Amino acid sequence: MTANHDSWEAEYHRRGRLWGGSPPPFPGLPRSCRVLELGCGDGKTVASLTVGDRRVTAIDISSHAASLCHKACANKGQADILIADSRQTPFRNESFDVAIASHIAGHLFLAERLQLAGEVFRLLIQGGVICFRDFSTHDFRYGRGVETEPGTFTRKNGIATHYFTEDELRALFAGFTVQSLVQHQWVMRVKGKNFTRAEIVAEFKKPE
Repeated sequence: MTANHDSWEAEYHRRGRLWGGSPPPFPGLPRSCRVLELGCGDGKTVASLTVGDRRVTAIDISSHAASLCHKACANKGQADILIADSRQTPFRNESFDVAIASHIAGHLFLAERLQLAGEVFRLLIQGGVICFRDFSTHDFRYGRGVETEPGTFTRKNGIATHYFTEDELRALFAGFTVQSLVQHQWVMRVKGKNFTRAEIVAEFKKPE
């Protein structure tokens, strides 16, 4: 299990559903494909993916998260939800057309991120795509907490968060072709103050 496993279990057990708001958009995702979501959490994204003829598989290391995801997808027959580690999954080579890594790699340490990238390469078909989304170094929370690795900070709840630069993300997925890579920023208002949130949103394609 990852270094954050016990902390995530405690968070989901204590707080239940952690993620509000709308799920991220995936406008280019085919309506008929095999999709794997890595780190599905409470099911916010999974429920939005199960349209058309898509076959969606979702995994998370937290049993509490997987249970919440099951409830969120109760009426979605196309979703399979499993407790599994994104760094070493139980699936065969080239089992998926698309992998989604939305705010999962940022909660791993460097060695674990490299494992995840290698596992995604193994699992995708030739020409398969990984959709990536995680916080960048422009986010207002960058630098908050104890720096446990360069660019990675652990907060009081025990969960580590890494903040990416574009160059290190390209290096992480060096075996893939960059399809798109953009910085996405928005303002979060808390108690009358504005804070800048910042993500890197990218797509990488496995060579055919």
